[in-house]
Amino acid sequence: MSAVWAASRAAVKRRRLQTTAIGLVVLCSTTTVLLALSVLAAVAAPFDSAFTRQRGAHVVATFDAARTSDAQLAATARQPGVQAAAGPFGEAVIELPTEWLGRPPGPLTVVGRADPGGPVDRVELRSGHWPATAGEIVVNMPNGGDSANLLGTELTPTGAPPLTVVGFATSMSKSAGAWVTPEQLTALHPTALQMLYRFPTASDDRQIRQAMATVTTGLPADSLTSAQSYLTLKQAFSAQANSYLPFMTVFGMLGLLLSVLIVGNVVSGAVVSGYRHIGVLKALGFTPNQVVAVYLAMVSVPAVAGCVLGALLGTGLARPILGVAFTGIETGTAAIGTPAWVPVVCLLAMPVLVVLAALLPALRAHRLSAAQAITAGSAPRAGRGLRVQRALGGTRLPRSVSLGLGQPFARPARTALSMAAIVLGVTTVTLTIGLTSTMLAAAGTGRSDGGAEVQVAVGSPAEQRTAPKLSDSQTEALLRSLPGARQVTARGLVRVGLVGYTQPVFGDFYGGDDWASQARVVKGRPPTGPDEVVAGPAFLNQHGLRLGDRLTLYLDGRQLPVTIVGEPLAGNAQALTSNWQTLARLVPDPHAGEYHVRLAPGADAKAYIEAVQAADPGLHPSLPAPDGGGPTVAVVGFSTVFTVLLTVVAALGVFNTVLLNIRERRRDLGMLKSIGMTPRQVVAMTVTSAAGLGAVSGLLGIPLGIVAHRLIVDHVEVLVFAESMKNVWHAPHLAGLALAGVVIAVLGALIPARAAARLPIAEVLHNE
Repeated sequence: MSAVWAASRAAVKRRRLQTTAIGLVVLCSTTTVLLALSVLAAVAAPFDSAFTRQRGAHVVATFDAARTSDAQLAATARQPGVQAAAGPFGEAVIELPTEWLGRPPGPLTVVGRADPGGPVDRVELRSGHWPATAGEIVVNMPNGGDSANLLGTELTPTGAPPLTVVGFATSMSKSAGAWVTPEQLTALHPTALQMLYRFPTASDDRQIRQAMATVTTGLPADSLTSAQSYLTLKQAFSAQANSYLPFMTVFGMLGLLLSVLIVGNVVSGAVVSGYRHIGVLKALGFTPNQVVAVYLAMVSVPAVAGCVLGALLGTGLARPILGVAFTGIETGTAAIGTPAWVPVVCLLAMPVLVVLAALLPALRAHRLSAAQAITAGSAPRAGRGLRVQRALGGTRLPRSVSLGLGQPFARPARTALSMAAIVLGVTTVTLTIGLTSTMLAAAGTGRSDGGAEVQVAVGSPAEQRTAPKLSDSQTEALLRSLPGARQVTARGLVRVGLVGYTQPVFGDFYGGDDWASQARVVKGRPPTGPDEVVAGPAFLNQHGLRLGDRLTLYLDGRQLPVTIVGEPLAGNAQALTSNWQTLARLVPDPHAGEYHVRLAPGADAKAYIEAVQAADPGLHPSLPAPDGGGPTVAVVGFSTVFTVLLTVVAALGVFNTVLLNIRERRRDLGMLKSIGMTPRQVVAMTVTSAAGLGAVSGLLGIPLGIVAHRLIVDHVEVLVFAESMKNVWHAPHLAGLALAGVVIAVLGALIPARAAARLPIAEVLHNE
């Protein structure tokens, strides 16, 4: 074994270019596979872990207190199939008439609980303490930033005593918007009772419905007013990550396929190109088994090094990618990171793949005699590809070009692997360009061309800001009259309840000029009537609704049935958009919280802001904050990372193929140079051999990329694209993409081609 290790170490040092190529290919492949596995694994794992830790409720059930009693509900905990239960807890809905803790006015669901623990739904206290006396309240703030400085804030609900915020907490079950002591709840006039249930089997809606049917057996009819399933919360938890799943899955599959192809091609080619060396080892007395061990060790050393570095790089890239995917989760907390098994799998699987790729050609060398091994890899067998090369030689093409175009036919299996790698690379580039074009088209939806936009916030004493001197209609007229104004849109934001759901949602109501564009509707139509709303795909998915369905909004005791008539491009999972007529039916005297003013092209935004401030100190104008890009940045960023990785891997595959061909054809190159072929012609011949493969591969990869793009944009959960956003393929795009395969091939072939041009004639012919 000492001789085997010495020979392997010497081969690694002597073949530095080959060693580097194997290491780089395995590094990029490991990084790509690890990123894909990390995102796929992260979609469900954080919710399941946190849900188990906090003993989340499979169902949060709300019962009408007028139709059932505490004793009847407590008895449901002993029904067959109930694993654990908590409650009954009193539940009340209070109305907060002014903005509170940065949230708009609206309803707040409050539950009376003596402590945050219990067998079901262990509420996680993030700051402060649990309410101990009357007048104290803990608010559910799952994604609040620095909430400690908000402790002590006083809330003044309508028709109820004031409440002081003494803590902030989060519930995996979203069982309430806030909690008070059971004694305090009596003063808030509770109208409902809450029960929390866990069941032994609750993996789908059917099992949950069956369990709830058993639980409610014997209770008065219609006593159950709502039953919130944890499956809806799980979807909400990972909604944004799920939206990235389609293209992450496609990129992951592309990365995995490309990694297997390139690693197999590079490693097996390294062994084949070393047949001469194998013959020399056998002539020196190495046994066939020792020869196989030498080559397995020779390719395993750089592969292991590349695998370790790739695992470290992939783990480092995975954290920011997962951080973007889980930004804005709606419930609970998640420990975002790469699961421990992912790098372990990569560290074990990639070296195994390398060994398997090297084993087959090494076993073939095992059977060869020393003389056969020395001559086996020196050149392509007589006649292979010669017919094609002779046919090309009869054309008017330059000799270097015709020879280059014929070279791939000498090694058809190796050529097929190289073409497959380039095809996948072109597919990835096509997919990325399509996704980028779609996301950029979506980002511009509903935005007027030309003219700056100014946001004018309306001051409120509750926010310790001066109130405006004028009424809403007078304020709107004022904003229109100032120089430069072209359009003025009013906006009102309130929290409204949904009948049948425990959590309120944000209602975004617009009026004035061009208010329909604010909804950015891409499917259906804008809400034109007083009973119409639009809701994003995330809202529809999490509430089990679709276009055309009806739901009922309630606020301050008033209820309003509405119809979902449109879907915007995107939308918060807890937000609806409608018009000013709808708001007027919910609020007798609605007020705008802010105005959006679109200026005429060329108008001075700074001068307009100064004019508004001078006209009314109660109006607070500002330029809108820069758009961070949201999903657009995430999708384009993910796609770019994978495209760079896969393009590099594909180019390395071409690099390796060309390098092997040059090593096999050293004698031919020496003969060609001896009869007058110049170094420039050698470069042209070598690059042409790769460019031809790239051109054909590009034509094959473009349709695959277009199909993959269509599959992805049709299955993104939190975005809905208009047909015009999906049809992004035009003649200039396709013409440029047709060259992508050539570019990848030329990038991979250029360095070996220059090396071939520098081969000394005398040394090559002497060695052969």
